[in-house]
Amino acid sequence: MGHTDNGPPGREQAFRRLYEATYADLLRFIERRVHPTHAEDVLADVFLVAWRRIDDVPRPHDEARAWLFGVAHRTLRSQHRSGERHRAVAVRIADAQLRGPDLAGPEPDLVAARLDLAEAWRRLSAVHQEALALAVWDGLSAPEAAEVLGISPVAYRLRLSRARRALRALAGTHPHTSPTAAPAATRSTP
Repeated sequence: MGHTDNGPPGREQAFRRLYEATYADLLRFIERRVHPTHAEDVLADVFLVAWRRIDDVPRPHDEARAWLFGVAHRTLRSQHRSGERHRAVAVRIADAQLRGPDLAGPEPDLVAARLDLAEAWRRLSAVHQEALALAVWDGLSAPEAAEVLGISPVAYRLRLSRARRALRALAGTHPHTSPTAAPAATRSTP
């Protein structure tokens, strides 16, 4: 059973639509998990899988996006295990977001909270970082995030709850603190 690179026109159009609809989100997903110089290579591997398995890709956009995130997650995990990438699974926060122009502003409490959050994030386990990133930065629902990780939605919700609790503890915030002290990553997702 051989595979040809030139599939039927409908297959090519389906892939093109998938590529155009998910490229930017998928690149951001990958860039948070690998060194920026490796992101395009990983992205190419993910889209190669998508091309080969285009008939398996769910048709609704959100489901296709989650499916591709799952492929990316497995690709990164595989590369990490094989030693090809040093930090393939660890999620990073861009320092520019945490140390942006707001730090020069007049709200020192907000600045301190952001710096506390950055330090707390660095101390979180990779598992907790991933659970939070899927919900907050990637905007996935619990079932979609669970699919990415290859676990049940219930297990993902439990993991997310533990991650939020760990982040609050590390940041020194509590659920009843003011909104400026509570990081966005601790808000509930639908």
